Amino acid sequence: MENQLAKSIEERTFQYQDSLPSLPVPSLEESLKKYLESVKPFANEEEYKKTEEIVRIFQNGVGEKLHQKLLERAKGKRNWLEEWWLNVVYLDVRIPSQLNVNFVGPSAHFEHYWPPKEGTQLERGSIILWHNLNYWQLIRKEKLPVHKVGNTPLDMNQFRMLFSTCKVPGITRDSIINYFRTESEGHSPSHIAVLCRGRIFVFDVTHEGCLITPPELLRQLTYIYNKCHSEPEGPGVPALTCEERTQWAKSREYLIGLDPENLTLLEKIQSSVFVYSIDDDSPHITPEDYRQVLLILLTGNPTLRWGDKSYNLISFSNGIFGCNCDHAPFDAMVMVHVAHYVDERILETEGRWKGSEKARDIPLPEELIFTVDEKILNDISQAKVQYFKEASNLQIAAYAFTSFGKKLTKKNGLHPDTFIQLALQLAYYRLHGRPGCCYETAMTRYFYHGRTETMRSCTVEAIRWCQSMQDPSTSLLERQEKMLQAFAKHNKMMKECSAGKGFDRHLLGLLLIAKEEGLPVPELFTDPLFSRSGGGGNFVLSTSLVGYLRIQGVMVPMVHNGYGFFYHIRDDRIFVACSAWKSCPETDAEKLVQLIFHAFHDMMQLMSTARL
Repeated sequence: MENQLAKSIEERTFQYQDSLPSLPVPSLEESLKKYLESVKPFANEEEYKKTEEIVRIFQNGVGEKLHQKLLERAKGKRNWLEEWWLNVVYLDVRIPSQLNVNFVGPSAHFEHYWPPKEGTQLERGSIILWHNLNYWQLIRKEKLPVHKVGNTPLDMNQFRMLFSTCKVPGITRDSIINYFRTESEGHSPSHIAVLCRGRIFVFDVTHEGCLITPPELLRQLTYIYNKCHSEPEGPGVPALTCEERTQWAKSREYLIGLDPENLTLLEKIQSSVFVYSIDDDSPHITPEDYRQVLLILLTGNPTLRWGDKSYNLISFSNGIFGCNCDHAPFDAMVMVHVAHYVDERILETEGRWKGSEKARDIPLPEELIFTVDEKILNDISQAKVQYFKEASNLQIAAYAFTSFGKKLTKKNGLHPDTFIQLALQLAYYRLHGRPGCCYETAMTRYFYHGRTETMRSCTVEAIRWCQSMQDPSTSLLERQEKMLQAFAKHNKMMKECSAGKGFDRHLLGLLLIAKEEGLPVPELFTDPLFSRSGGGGNFVLSTSLVGYLRIQGVMVPMVHNGYGFFYHIRDDRIFVACSAWKSCPETDAEKLVQLIFHAFHDMMQLMSTARL
């Protein structure tokens, strides 16, 4: 796939969209059976019997009626979940989204041609911008190859949401505005917004019909950098985006009321291809330790992130780069793909620009100067106060495990992703003495506008294996048998989830139908076991495989007493990033990661010892 990327190909990026299958509605009986299976690790016999009875009543009563209504809804929509998912999971949520919803990740270039080095920020910035803009053009021209599994095309819609896309706050519900158009669809905005020292600039990235070059980009960045570093800081309007959503919506309305020109400026930021930040921070990073860079990407200067933008590309003063992205319009795999594409281009060119050094006479960047008053300045400082208070509560542990990687797990016949998920279950069990309800992202892009399904990794089989590992009387062979049973169960469930046969999204659909019909919330959803097993967004382990490339990311935990856990797997190493809240006395990201690394060794030892 990577080799094809930059080549012109016959297939167009979005050509299969109309022929993708609709998102299916699973069978009610199957979904409820899987749900019951998933609550077992969290229930004693009596609790389980009670939940079993609640499920039986639901299935034979209101559940069947809701299911029929859901099937009716699905007949009229190619994706019955899409609008609901966007609203319930993202747009209706009122907590500040920049910290709680966005995902971040560093660029991988520091591992090869671009190690941390002061004085390289602007020159490297011009090159990384150029590669990102080439990717933007690939999508505009529909030359990005269609992602496929075998010969089956996957949904590519999320790639439309990467550029010129922005969330806009509302009093009760936000909205997403997408200004992007392919070349065949017509005009698409071609300017980027640059944030530096509380000020905002825009400039066009095309000139006379083609992309401006790295020397020309460098001239624009240098102009902005010099201006901002020789003059007073700006008011820092972007910090408003890190505020609680309704508060930000009110501030935005007030800002527009102050001066209608402010709306024009806001729209310039919203419609920009992406936001580029010139950040004076200089985060520490090594190939084995990403803690500081991830923390700064997620909790750094809020005047240098437009929290609602689908893509903030952030440059640091030591020539390190990263991104901060709103999660509402797309899932992280889109950003992983962009980051990998850019990294491959930087590898190919040895991190240098090898074209003409000549810079044409292009218009200088335009500064966006908002009309502000005391109230807005006060709103900005309030936003910063609440943001830094919450940000200081975040703990991140992010390290490389270098003893082995996917080569060895595969050699032992173990799926690398499942290997890590089971190690996490064992580590959590050892640290907390109980099972940890776990959300792993499964991909549903086989279907029209498909995004994700919940794969519940904390299975009965996984817990039986964890218990056997803690029981000194269990033989190695028995431990290995139980581990392999847990692997088989996990792999089977992941396949089913990707094929549209998960149950969490189905249950959400049934609940939302009940709400829309004005019916009381069915007991299934108020049963303590529903939330204890993770239902309703209560997973203590919120996890995702970032992929098998050099790309890593992180998000905050889903719940206060939980962890965010994200990892990528290479041939010779496994990289994990774990987040937790310091204010929760029982969670500790550092301890959990160390226990996961121990679990990796224990599992591999189990495979080799049990064979002897």
